[in-house]
Amino acid sequence: MEKQIKLFLEFLQNEKKLSNNTLQSYKRDIIQFEEYVEKNRMNYAKADQDDIKSYLHYLREIGKKSSTISRNLASIRSFYQFLVRTKKVKHDPTEDVQSPKVEKRVPSVLTSQEVELLLEQPKDVDLKGTRDKAMLEFAYATGMRVTEIISLNIEDVNLEEGFVICRTGSKQRNIPLGSLSLKALKEYIENARDILIKDEKEKALFVNVNGKRLTRQGFWKIVKYYKEQAHITKDITPHVLRHSFATHLLQNGADLKAIQTMLGHSDISSTQVYMQFQNPGLKDVYQKAHPRA
Repeated sequence: MEKQIKLFLEFLQNEKKLSNNTLQSYKRDIIQFEEYVEKNRMNYAKADQDDIKSYLHYLREIGKKSSTISRNLASIRSFYQFLVRTKKVKHDPTEDVQSPKVEKRVPSVLTSQEVELLLEQPKDVDLKGTRDKAMLEFAYATGMRVTEIISLNIEDVNLEEGFVICRTGSKQRNIPLGSLSLKALKEYIENARDILIKDEKEKALFVNVNGKRLTRQGFWKIVKYYKEQAHITKDITPHVLRHSFATHLLQNGADLKAIQTMLGHSDISSTQVYMQFQNPGLKDVYQKAHPRA
């Protein structure tokens, strides 16, 4: 089984071009299943529907949430589909196994006033302040995920046309930038980034004070710092800015399909969670919809 897992992960990386985060998620799920198989002396190649159901029941017993169990099943299903294609097993035992129902949680969002307050905190008086202002404005203007933002290279931003190219695995999408975000980004690129970077070969758009590509942890710390500076009691993470981006666009009349495209959701059902915040009657494009466009 170990050899097949290795081949499966190589397939996901080389053929499916999955991001490292997604790849690690698959790996954790499959290895956890492998440990269960070995512990219970199962033959993974002869596993049937009942074996898979027993595993899902085991996950529930050890306190895993429905969303985690559902993701585990999806990972195992992909693994067995790979084994069927490569003729290592005859049947996919997960085929008729239903995923547990996952309740869609209401996303945590900021009000427009709270966003305004947060984005006012970084002061354009030093290199770090210039970078932080550009970064927070950018996060709220694009609704991009943290990993996507820190993975951006300088050439991914088109300042003339006012958009950013976001690449995730083999997919890419163009996201427009509002005027305030564009202004802060130009200020950072022209007056701060070149001084921060120590190596001219550094391609990262957002860098830390050492001139290296900013990390996820670094991004989170920056958001947390300015949340405290703004005296906002709500828990604010980079993902809350993403939720706020989508919610505020929808409230101001942006089309759900357009928001789906900008967020990079493959399934519109993921975007529909924001429908509960919609303000009917307003139908405008991005420039009118985004509070800081």
